[in-house]
Amino acid sequence: MKKIYQFLGKAEVFISATCFTVSLVLIFSSAIARTLKHPINWSQDMSLFLFAWGVFLSADAAMRADKLINIDLLVSHFPQRMRRYIAIAIYALILGFLAILIYNGIKLSIFSRRRVFQGIPGFSYSWVILSIPVGSLLQSATVILKLRRLLQRG
Repeated sequence: MKKIYQFLGKAEVFISATCFTVSLVLIFSSAIARTLKHPINWSQDMSLFLFAWGVFLSADAAMRADKLINIDLLVSHFPQRMRRYIAIAIYALILGFLAILIYNGIKLSIFSRRRVFQGIPGFSYSWVILSIPVGSLLQSATVILKLRRLLQRG
């Protein structure tokens, strides 16, 4: 199970880096093509799609590596036991927020399954919206594992 989780983490980093890179290439090539009077109309839309997926996948990768923003100026002065309780409460809040994102993201993707994404025929807006519940589900797994580790240490 641990190997699957590690493989998933590496795959997330690779996919999110690929999404950002392809998005950058699309926007840059679109700007050049527009300058040459041959615009690529779908490039901004596709880069938006890739950016959405890249953001949610990289958020989980950052959470796995403990690289999210952390302001512990006040908390660092508390005793270790109090810091542990605060960390548990924060993880519980994050998990609750992610559960709301998963629920509403699935609901929204079901409602928008017939909506065409930015005029690209055959490409549903649901594929963009699915980045929210999928990314939130992956982040939830990370938070649960971090919370479990924190509770076992106590």
